[in-house]
Amino acid sequence: MRGRLQAELAERRAERERAGRQRSRQVVRAAGPCAQADATTDSRWIDFCSNDYLGLAREPSLLDAARRAAGAGSGASALVSGHSIAHAELEAELADWLGAEAAVLLPSGYQANLALGPTLLGRGDAALADRLNHASINDGLRLSAARILRYAHADAGDAERRCDTRVRWLATDSVFSMDGDIAPLADLAALADRRGLGLWVDDAHGLGVLGPGGRGALAAAGVVPDARVVTFGKSLGTQGAAILGDAALVDELVNRGRGVIYSTALAPMLVAATRHALDRLRTEAWRRERLQAHVDRFRAGLARVGLPVPASRTPIQPIVLGDDRRAVAASRALERRGFLVRAIRPPTVPEGRARLRLTLSAAHDEADIDRLVEALSEVLAETDA
Repeated sequence: MRGRLQAELAERRAERERAGRQRSRQVVRAAGPCAQADATTDSRWIDFCSNDYLGLAREPSLLDAARRAAGAGSGASALVSGHSIAHAELEAELADWLGAEAAVLLPSGYQANLALGPTLLGRGDAALADRLNHASINDGLRLSAARILRYAHADAGDAERRCDTRVRWLATDSVFSMDGDIAPLADLAALADRRGLGLWVDDAHGLGVLGPGGRGALAAAGVVPDARVVTFGKSLGTQGAAILGDAALVDELVNRGRGVIYSTALAPMLVAATRHALDRLRTEAWRRERLQAHVDRFRAGLARVGLPVPASRTPIQPIVLGDDRRAVAASRALERRGFLVRAIRPPTVPEGRARLRLTLSAAHDEADIDRLVEALSEVLAETDA
């Protein structure tokens, strides 16, 4: 049996290699506020694929806050003995800032969406879901055993046409992580109101970047969903997530959400760093202003050198190349020029939509962006030959 399994795994790898879809992890070390270095060769790159939008991940003050925390680990799940005063205070701060009754912390955004699905829905129910939702929303819906009705990407009209009497929830990302475009949140909220549906929105890539005070894409649209997921590994620069909603929803999650019940509670050092990052996010508007200026500069640069300008106006700027091998070749060519930009291939994106996913950060310099644009112009001309 073991030999057969090894043969099967070897064939799967060979298939991935033939298709240009073999993946591997690269060991890197931090080499500056927005730079990485290869841990073995010491090659150095400017990082244009991180989700550290506000440049907080390597702020020394976040490390200081973590060091002052009550411990490196919580030691237990939240329902046993892992829920400290710091956890409760972070939940209260998030709920107050985002206008929700309550919040509950989880170890990751992926776990948050996995916990939500089976808590909100069950067999015999149905949910409307954007066709390009993040894998964590899709997996949470699958775990619920509900029927999933997928509507055309960012199309509220198609969502309404697909709505039937079994539908109880509408689930969407706010900012789509691979395209950087924004869901029609106001229209989806209006649909949910008309049909009496719950609205579940993952605002992972909107929080800290969009809306008044950086409160996210939902705040920008004036929408308060029934269930909101926010994550700490993007604009806040740490790790973890929270689900926000009314007190009844949070109570249900505490009692039925498997990611809450069976996971060790978020490490106190991460809670402390996240609370400090939240304070920085709320008081340092210049980070969002600098980030938006970088987005505008990058897009203007693409237009200047005659490259297609993505539709996205968020820090996520995809360069869709289509072919998997071309995307990989372009990524490697950029790496040789000193830029870390990953090739994103199926199944992360649809077939025929492989791309370079570039992300901008307040930690970048204008010169970094200008050099990247010139490198892209050269690399895409080479790989198109």
